[in-house]
Amino acid sequence: MKPLRIHGLTKEYRIGFSRRSVLALDHLDLEIDEGEVFGFLGHNGAGKTTTIKLLMGLVYPTAGEAWILDRSIRDVGVKQSIGFLPESPFFYEYLTAEEFLTFYGQLFGIGGVTLTKKIDELLELVSMTDARRRPLRKFSKGMLQRIGIAQALINDPKLVILDEPMSGLDPVGRRDVRDIILRLKQEGKTIFFSSHILPDVEMICDRIAVLVKGRLKAVGTVQELAGASSVTSIELVAQDVSESTVAGIQDWGATATRRGHHILIKLEDDKRVNDVIERIIRQNGRIVSLTPHKQSLEEFFLTESGMNRI
Repeated sequence: MKPLRIHGLTKEYRIGFSRRSVLALDHLDLEIDEGEVFGFLGHNGAGKTTTIKLLMGLVYPTAGEAWILDRSIRDVGVKQSIGFLPESPFFYEYLTAEEFLTFYGQLFGIGGVTLTKKIDELLELVSMTDARRRPLRKFSKGMLQRIGIAQALINDPKLVILDEPMSGLDPVGRRDVRDIILRLKQEGKTIFFSSHILPDVEMICDRIAVLVKGRLKAVGTVQELAGASSVTSIELVAQDVSESTVAGIQDWGATATRRGHHILIKLEDDKRVNDVIERIIRQNGRIVSLTPHKQSLEEFFLTESGMNRI
């Protein structure tokens, strides 16, 4: 059973007095595997939030279909098995963290000792135990995001959908959210989240999809998409290298920069690496380090989005 399957999902809006057509999502096909962390990437306006709204039943598709846990997204009952945190959630700020989670637990029909135990577990998961009786209006952005994730888990969902969960957070807040997502994965939950913060995606996602102007451009692991075997350049640091040796290496198209007792050599062609190393050692030089550089997820994303043309 796939936690999430999307086939031909399309959303077209009519805007303005002229009722001009805007295609927000264009025949999206996607499948998410059980227990994986899946990153849904795209620039602002790419269609990420539209996709999530369609999955949650907040808007209806123009065409196509999607299934959550093998049940149509049109089936209201499937919402019992989903945890959801929107990009800009509204919180009842006069409630405490404990009251807030109690409210959402009761919406799912949970109560009594079961709910009390669940709230204790979730507050510990999101590191909010000490703030359980603090009003939400006194929470920072990061704290609100963490309590929002806690409410998304109150019903013990099999699929967790998060819309830009790290947006607007400082590095500490982003780290906390990453840690929570990884803990959920260890518990066997499937996490589908949208983001444009690429370093976070690169760290925790099993697979990613790139959406550009409503169309799916690529799906795969970070290594597959960014090119795990595609080395773009080699940086080599050496010492005790003579000027004549440097000159010979530069004749092979390398660039060389002196840094104190060390020399930094950059090769655009990795086929010459062995030749460079052999020449340095033969001339009594010493290799300090060798670093291959590969295409980053950011470079891949900018290329796919058409944003690397300067």
